[in-house]
Amino acid sequence: MIVVVDNRDLVTTGYKSMFGGEGVSAAGFGVNEFKDWVETAADADVSAVEAFLLGDFPERHAFTRLVRSRSTAPLIALAETKALNSTLDLFAAGIDDVVTKPVHVKEILARVGAIRRREAASDRSRTVVGEICVYSDGRDPEVAGSAMMLPRRERRILEYLVANYGRRVTKQQLFSAIYGIFDENVEENVIESHISKLRKKLKMRLGYDPVSSMRYLGYGIGV
Repeated sequence: MIVVVDNRDLVTTGYKSMFGGEGVSAAGFGVNEFKDWVETAADADVSAVEAFLLGDFPERHAFTRLVRSRSTAPLIALAETKALNSTLDLFAAGIDDVVTKPVHVKEILARVGAIRRREAASDRSRTVVGEICVYSDGRDPEVAGSAMMLPRRERRILEYLVANYGRRVTKQQLFSAIYGIFDENVEENVIESHISKLRKKLKMRLGYDPVSSMRYLGYGIGV
């Protein structure tokens, strides 16, 4: 999920729509609303955020510290015009990247991916659990030694389960990670359908189902 912060509804609504068009969930906040959310949101909700897109508002510099107290997700600032001093100030404040409007959401997503790859640094860009290897740069996972092409949401579920290896995650946590915490147009039970399809594919490739489930406790790998 991408979080867009700006006091202008036109900005937050517009970017939510454009990200949605690329199959990426997004949530929009006004500045004060966002501050309250970051300070009080559950860890599971904050961890579902893949990047923060900050519009042009006076409190933006201070918000980097606020966000970093809860999340390590990329911080990208939107600039209305190119201005060297302003850009340098944003980087000094802890912003990961600055993009000048107009900018296509595909470029923003590519920049998010680039930031994540730099942070992952080679071997750290992948996580291996048994015969499953997932990547943080968008590549298809490898299962039993070969790539397995999965629909985006099934791949994201597998990545989330592997990232939480040894722990159980609830259906709500998975839903938040895949669809975003404010998507009221999708039923939470759709996660069960995605997981069922994913588990069948993994079982066909591995000969066993690596995902365990317990009623009320959720799903997990290695538990």
